[in-house]
Amino acid sequence: MAAISAQLASFKSFSSLLNDKKCSRFRCQIKSFENQHSNWSVEFLSGKESVHLIRNSSPPISMAASAAGSAVKPAKKVCLFYCAETEVLAKRIAAESDAIELRSINWRTFDDGFPNLFIPNANGIRGQNVAFLASFSSPAVIFEQLSVIYALPKLFISSFTLVLPFFPTGTSERMEDEGDVATAFTLARILSHIPTSRGGPTSLVTFDIHALQERFYFGDTILPCFESGIPLLKNRLQKLPDSDKISIAFPDDGAWKRFHKQLQHFPTIVCNKVRIGDQRIVRIKEGDATGRHVVIVDDLVQSGGTLIECQKVLAASGATKISAYVTHGIFPKSSWQRFEHDNGGQPEKGLTYFWITDSCPHTVKEVKCKRPFEILSLSGSIATALQV
Repeated sequence: MAAISAQLASFKSFSSLLNDKKCSRFRCQIKSFENQHSNWSVEFLSGKESVHLIRNSSPPISMAASAAGSAVKPAKKVCLFYCAETEVLAKRIAAESDAIELRSINWRTFDDGFPNLFIPNANGIRGQNVAFLASFSSPAVIFEQLSVIYALPKLFISSFTLVLPFFPTGTSERMEDEGDVATAFTLARILSHIPTSRGGPTSLVTFDIHALQERFYFGDTILPCFESGIPLLKNRLQKLPDSDKISIAFPDDGAWKRFHKQLQHFPTIVCNKVRIGDQRIVRIKEGDATGRHVVIVDDLVQSGGTLIECQKVLAASGATKISAYVTHGIFPKSSWQRFEHDNGGQPEKGLTYFWITDSCPHTVKEVKCKRPFEILSLSGSIATALQV
């Protein structure tokens, strides 16, 4: 009220108008009160009527335009190329955002089997943000994709992002015996020499890389962005009818180091794995599985031997249900066939769910619609990462 009184005092010079019976109405606008927008007006009425303060129904046009401009951020347009293996995932990514436009490549070969590649309408991507969705599922397909990956940044594009959901040599990250070759370091060096685009170094998006130290294998000429599939798992667990009875089990200390911070609000079980020749012996190191739906979490699975041994130990320890999650389901030689469904709550016989992402396209084709497998797509996560 003190602020209002101060404003009204500035109108004393118009008091004669208020006493004039011929003047029935006088209207003016107050430019501002303390900490208020300038959308108030004051109305003086003649006679015994009071002074009225009127707040306008909408802010000034300039103010509304400013607010609207700050609230809407235009999406970054991205031209997304892909290889044959990642076509399905690429289409899912494009469906996540109107800002992502799919572009194809002619994957041809010469008679001797070497790549004969062509990028259609190469001039049409000049000045554009470009991304390539790769799958290094086998050494046979890496060379042809690297050829395209090295060529795209040279086409006068604004920026280049390489999306490699699964970094395939991650388990070979160190030398344990003289003569061992750390192929993870080799692949990181190859990717670190991708030519720079007009916008600068290449951005690399990859998910749940096997060893944390591998982030230091990349040189300064590439910007690795390490994403995780764990948020997809957490969203899925929230939708389960027994979501309040979930415990997370890690098959070894390595899995615990990778994921425990993202899953720390769940009760935790840590297992210990001992290898004796080709045999794996798994024991529960800490935690209690009794009466719980236990979800075994790791970054990848190959033969699946460790997960099966974990399942047996957890079932014997009183778990009512056992499921598993891995970001990368590799399953060489169709080893996914080792995993059975629990047939409605018999954890000693199999898994209730086995969640994997679509980071390994070949596996997705093999296990699709086969219990206990369920695919959690990375498409939304990748679409979001392309906006960075």
